[in-house]
Amino acid sequence: MKKHDGKSSAARKAATQFAALCYRQTKKKGVEILLITSRDTGRWVIPKGWPMKGKSDAEAARQEAFEEAGARGWACDHCTGLFTYDKVMDDGMLQPVVVSVFPLEVEKMCADYPEKGQRRRKWFAPAKAAARVDEPELKDMLAAFDPSKLNCCNAGNA
Repeated sequence: MKKHDGKSSAARKAATQFAALCYRQTKKKGVEILLITSRDTGRWVIPKGWPMKGKSDAEAARQEAFEEAGARGWACDHCTGLFTYDKVMDDGMLQPVVVSVFPLEVEKMCADYPEKGQRRRKWFAPAKAAARVDEPELKDMLAAFDPSKLNCCNAGNA
């Protein structure tokens, strides 16, 4: 891997992460998407992390939603899309990452969670959430997000 120089990384084997697209439906505002800030740069992102031994991809996304945002709910077992980004590792190297995104209908926001105080969290309308994130594929996914079109047995039932 090359050192972070502000440029895109060269082609190399990508790592995999799993993310939760946390959403809720309200009578007043309709569908809202939860974004959190990253710990290092303060950019708006969705909760995501590395694979977890003994957990399915959707379960790992659900766990990240709780740890990073305090969000609890039902995670769809079907990936709703993918996005890519270059993660700056602790040693300054860039690691290309492919992120599989799993919708999570939030039923509860916990006041206490592992990364409380390290991140901000905020609800946005889908178009506004899309405008806040940097990754082009994630922008498109958020802008087009419609929970009524999810292929999940629990969608709309959190």
